[in-house]
Amino acid sequence: MQFQFEDFASFLAMNGHGPFVWAAYGVALLVLGALVALPLLRQKKLRREFDRQLRQEEARRRAAVQRQERPEPATAD
Repeated sequence: MQFQFEDFASFLAMNGHGPFVWAAYGVALLVLGALVALPLLRQKKLRREFDRQLRQEEARRRAAVQRQERPEPATAD
């Protein structure tokens, strides 16, 4: 098997095109990483928001039940 480049340094340089090639790989990896990370972060944020809303609704329900259970004060007519 014959390799295209003589050594690792010439492989990285790629006959003068190395900076462009490696920059393209870097940008592609950043974009792919963002495509994975951003939905995960958004999902985490939505779950926190959903949990907060559930806690608020449960607190409202408990308050409504407590209001119904309390006897209303008798008024003097």
